[in-house]
Amino acid sequence: MEFSTRDTLAWRMASLLLRPGHLSPPADVAGVVEWFGAMQAQDVASGLWSLGVRLPGSTVGDVQAALERREALRTWPMRGTVHLVPSRDAHWMLAVLGERALAGAARRREVLGLSEQTADRAVEVLGAALAGGGRFTRDECRQALAEAGVDCAGQLLYHLLWYASQRGVLCIAPHVGTEQTFVLLDEWVPDPHRPERDEALATIALRYFRSHGPTTRQDFAGWTGLTAADARRGIAAAGDALTTVRVEGVEMVMTPELRDAGPPPPADDLWTLPGFDEYLLGFKDRSLMVDREHLSAIVPGGNGVFQSTVVRSGRVVATWKRTVGRKQTVVRVAPLVDLDPAERARVEEAFGPYGHFVGQPLRIDWP
Repeated sequence: MEFSTRDTLAWRMASLLLRPGHLSPPADVAGVVEWFGAMQAQDVASGLWSLGVRLPGSTVGDVQAALERREALRTWPMRGTVHLVPSRDAHWMLAVLGERALAGAARRREVLGLSEQTADRAVEVLGAALAGGGRFTRDECRQALAEAGVDCAGQLLYHLLWYASQRGVLCIAPHVGTEQTFVLLDEWVPDPHRPERDEALATIALRYFRSHGPTTRQDFAGWTGLTAADARRGIAAAGDALTTVRVEGVEMVMTPELRDAGPPPPADDLWTLPGFDEYLLGFKDRSLMVDREHLSAIVPGGNGVFQSTVVRSGRVVATWKRTVGRKQTVVRVAPLVDLDPAERARVEEAFGPYGHFVGQPLRIDWP
């Protein structure tokens, strides 16, 4: 049986936990992050709202408390980019999905004028300094390295923190106030899950396609950073937990439960999503969700910094930016399509859950 792109978009919105589906949605941070397998989170505020939008009624404090309880953590599991991952899975995700990024570290060190010996020395210094339950801010990491004679000026500090995390020594703990903090991964997660390689590849394949499907093998390989061979190996290892469908001549992968339930009915819904949400970041081919001519507004200059989006019926119709003040948050909406007064009123109403999440009244500004 062949399905349409409209069917695919409806299925994806359910998979991404943005529309009701046939399964009960996860009820907590741990459940949402495990459902996705990993969630892009290099921008902290965006990562928190990606969780909040899928946990109706939650607040930023609720999500921060869950992260403090270690329901999930932030690290660089794949593509050299920060993601939220299930805490017990961080070790194997770094080992299996981080291989290529770690292999490419030598090229980056060459650009920075950093030797492998110095990078390894930095890992040793940070490991020793944090041992016994230590929790350092970025500046405290810099100080520990400087005291040990390790140069961490300019971009060196970021690279060394990334390298130590990519090696599975550090991970990013929740902020303390406005400060990013780091801890030892082995101490933060003392009981890690360590599956064999094929089980690990099958796990990430299942989690990706159940939370993004139906979509292609190419999207899966692009999302994980795996080679095409390992992407195929993961899908094969997942066995009957995944199935294929054809969407207007293109083979896509999804879970049989989602296929058997059929596409959800069309919905004229509105979502206010953060800039680095899996809704767009989870796919290499984003044509189902956004018109090609609007991509430059969503990723200005093609620099990888995604703007927050307003999504109507599964399609991006506007971008937005926020400015947090002491007593209110100002949201500036930039439409990408014509929105009449009634539609603008609906957009403003759709920001209600976000205002509840951040705990401030919102003022919505239009151009």
